[in-house]
Amino acid sequence: MATSQSTSPVRLAAETWESLFRAQVAVMRRLQSGPAFRKLALNEYDVLFTLSRCPSGWLRLNELNDNVLLSQSSLSRLVERLEKRGLVARMPAPEDGRGVLLKLTDEGRELQKEIGREHVRDISALVGPALTPDEQKELRRLTDKLRNSLGQLPR
Repeated sequence: MATSQSTSPVRLAAETWESLFRAQVAVMRRLQSGPAFRKLALNEYDVLFTLSRCPSGWLRLNELNDNVLLSQSSLSRLVERLEKRGLVARMPAPEDGRGVLLKLTDEGRELQKEIGREHVRDISALVGPALTPDEQKELRRLTDKLRNSLGQLPR
């Protein structure tokens, strides 16, 4: 999509968003079709990955929901499936009977690491040839800046 210097700020923002979104969709589709996700769907891996980064080991379901691209009801069903497979454990939050805490099981942690190693290689194979190291750093800086400007998302 070509832009001219006379493009309005609103149109430029829309075109920028569309470019970012379409690039993300194209990369995600390629990654999803790769060998890393034969054992686990990408959205299931996203839950395991998010839990793996939790310092305490436990994360509230609503906090997990803040970090994945699923609706609350879809996430609840996905967590149930992961729990049945023995990849995630859950318990009621001690300070709030309605809250739910989640953590990876040992099996979930091992599967996340196994898939993660292959996933990182797949990402490198896609991004490395397309962008120089300096371009990758600049893209990361820009996407971090955009995300940080949004602040905390409302629930």
